[in-house]
Amino acid sequence: MGKLQGKTAIITGASSGIGAGIAKELAKEGANVVLAARRTEELDELRNAIKEHGNGEVLTVQTDVTNRQDIERLVKQAQEVFNHVDIYVNNAAQMLTAPVRSGKVEEWEQMIDTNIKGVLYGIHSVLPSMLERSSGHIINIASVSAFEVTKGSTVYSATKAAVQTISKGLEKELAKTGVRVTNISPGMVDTPSSKNNSWNTERKKLETKDIARAVVYAVTQPNYVNVNEITVRPV
Repeated sequence: MGKLQGKTAIITGASSGIGAGIAKELAKEGANVVLAARRTEELDELRNAIKEHGNGEVLTVQTDVTNRQDIERLVKQAQEVFNHVDIYVNNAAQMLTAPVRSGKVEEWEQMIDTNIKGVLYGIHSVLPSMLERSSGHIINIASVSAFEVTKGSTVYSATKAAVQTISKGLEKELAKTGVRVTNISPGMVDTPSSKNNSWNTERKKLETKDIARAVVYAVTQPNYVNVNEITVRPV
């Protein structure tokens, strides 16, 4: 029996990359996983893969995290099927190269809407039921780009710094409520969105399972332990 048997986790941005990796690892530990993303074909493929190797049940819900109603519907469906949500992973993100001087306002808005508003919508939708049960865990996936800003990452880095700040403030707001908050900041991970990024080829990129294991570590701690911050970097 896995460490998360009987638990239910929602993972946004689950159709590929880090989100898919997290979903697989949580399922291996016995959790019921709710896969949320815009691309339904990829969600269906992941659902089938998890059913072969996971121990929990799988639900897919087409979701655009920039749409508040979509997020509310996602949480409602998860609760209807599994009764409650124990873990909510805010993973969906947009990583676009749009320096301020480029004037690419639409791309800035995409990152702000997905990386900041999407995180807040998720928290807003799932938190009341967690507080009512005095139990739950919110995982926010930030980035080391919040610490290290490049000339091409100004807006993206700003959004991930916002995620870190939201995590820090929320952890203080939820102290002694039974609801835990963990911020995870990955370095460069080998995902479809990182294929075109410049990278020192002498260093191996992280694998998605490296971030997934960090999530499992945080959510399997005793109830009195809150792992606030995890930074995962390549060697």
